[in-house]
Amino acid sequence: MKALVLSGGMGLRLRPFSHSTPKQLIPLANKPVLVHVVEALKSLDVTEIGIVVGDRPEKIAEALGDGSELGVRLTYIQQDAPRGLAHCVAISRDFLGDDDFVMYLGDNLLTEGVVEMAREFRAHRPAAQLVVHQVADPREFGVAEVDRTGRVLRLVEKPENPVSDLALVGVYFFTPVIHQAVAAVEASTRGELEITDAIQWLVASGADVQARTYTGYWKDAGRIEDVLACNRELLDRLKPAVDGEVDAESELIGTVVVEAGARIVRSRITGPAVVGAGALIEGSSIGPHTSIGEDCLLREAQLSDTIVLDRATVQGVRSIRGSVIGREASITSADADASHRLIVGDHARVEVAA
Repeated sequence: MKALVLSGGMGLRLRPFSHSTPKQLIPLANKPVLVHVVEALKSLDVTEIGIVVGDRPEKIAEALGDGSELGVRLTYIQQDAPRGLAHCVAISRDFLGDDDFVMYLGDNLLTEGVVEMAREFRAHRPAAQLVVHQVADPREFGVAEVDRTGRVLRLVEKPENPVSDLALVGVYFFTPVIHQAVAAVEASTRGELEITDAIQWLVASGADVQARTYTGYWKDAGRIEDVLACNRELLDRLKPAVDGEVDAESELIGTVVVEAGARIVRSRITGPAVVGAGALIEGSSIGPHTSIGEDCLLREAQLSDTIVLDRATVQGVRSIRGSVIGREASITSADADASHRLIVGDHARVEVAA
């Protein structure tokens, strides 16, 4: 079985970060979302992975290389514009050949994995097997209507009056028959080839389409709030490790990871938290659920529930919470009597204390 990871899209909900990097490279617990996805696929014993890339393929290739460091083989497939999930399958035909494959959205986090579902798919090989998750408000999702055996009867996109609470979560198992379905459907009203239309074509044709319910933690890391939530979830699963330097005046409380080359000086870090390689934290207080990227500088700072990306600087600023600080960004304090001075890029969002 091969894998197809979808990593195109504009990432509009993650601006301004998606201006400079694909949304699938946003780090969660100091590891890009895409790396979490590739590791999940490797746990299924899938090592041949195609990655559909959009307008910045070089960024993804730089982060993942040929996949050898992750124990997989990667093939990059260029999509000229976001034209739908089924279009991704169509342009990947040469890579996929006549093999079964799992299609995985590159910004999805399923912490419990889908190993059992993959094993069941391999054993029974329905035409398609969808991973679904019970949600409180199905009207926000594509929804699968299924019978008592798990056979899919119908797919409905964002139904006004849902008869099911089983949302599609962005992981699909397919046999090669999906290529016939993709070729048979036309673009939707929004101009895209929809994978739900292709799967519905299979259902209408009498093919065996199954749904299996995933009960673990699932989130689409498509908004800043979701990124922070995923970061918290992964940090809660950390195992402590101190490979960097922690001086005698510093204190580590709870689960803390200090990567090689990082230095902690006269600071307190309350986990779960991770400090990236080469970072310097001095005279600071770092609260739970905080990720500090590589080569960052934090001096006389106070942060919690925050993601600080590589090479950012925070100096003399207190009470930062629930924030994401971009690569090479600089946040410094002003004189007590001074007004706020902000240099804010397009699509940024800033909240300051009144």
